[in-house]
Amino acid sequence: MSLQFGSAFATMIFPALGTWGTTALRLSIAALVLLAVCRPNLRAWTRSQWAAVLCFGAALAGMNGFFYAAIARIPIGIAVCIEFLGPLALAAVLSRRWKDTVWTGLALAGIGLFFVDDLVGDQPLDRLGVLCVLVAAGFWALYILTSERVGRLVPGTGGLAGALAVGAVLMLPFGAQTVPPIIAQPGLLVPALATAALASLIPYSLEFAALRRLPKPVFGVLLSLEPVVASFAGLLLLGQGITALGVCAIALVVLASARSTLSARRRR
Repeated sequence: MSLQFGSAFATMIFPALGTWGTTALRLSIAALVLLAVCRPNLRAWTRSQWAAVLCFGAALAGMNGFFYAAIARIPIGIAVCIEFLGPLALAAVLSRRWKDTVWTGLALAGIGLFFVDDLVGDQPLDRLGVLCVLVAAGFWALYILTSERVGRLVPGTGGLAGALAVGAVLMLPFGAQTVPPIIAQPGLLVPALATAALASLIPYSLEFAALRRLPKPVFGVLLSLEPVVASFAGLLLLGQGITALGVCAIALVVLASARSTLSARRRR
């Protein structure tokens, strides 16, 4: 809930800071806060720990940057549904069971309804937005794998703090564009701080803790209510309505995720 409402809130500062600038500022604020709180002993990290944190940070930067670029062009509920292909495909690959492939196919069929709605409706989907969220889906799958590895190798939340810092550094070339608007309008720091807390600090800290307690396939599908929450956040904060076909598409994605979760729990 925190992540999706934070993302919807972030769209309100896109006109001033841009999508990539907003991502850079959000990751930078979250990294500074978490580094100050956790105070990880970076000098004591081994080469393997640093390699894991660097990969995690790159996944964070790519996932957030491309997702924000997508929700600037398509509704947030649709974007989250399409992005969900990442963890669902990852769960199917890791399980190597045909039933999990069926559930991923069901989710893909649900997402296909958005494109049917695109053809028959009066609000066509932005093709660049769809491409951006598909790239974000790939980074989301990579995020699950790399964050689980960091959780095993780096104690506490120091690995997450380091990864956020890496992601912020990678986004610095895009973050330079946020300086003039913030100098001209210092009030922009308030929604930027709120976005950093809602969309980075709170959800990533909780997910990072969950990854230490759950297998990767289970974690990848337990977030099955995210499309529903994202659609509600888009409706409540951004006035983004959803059609009957859209509701059916979200229901299919949630159903596929829930069934895949039950299958993973039975195997466990």
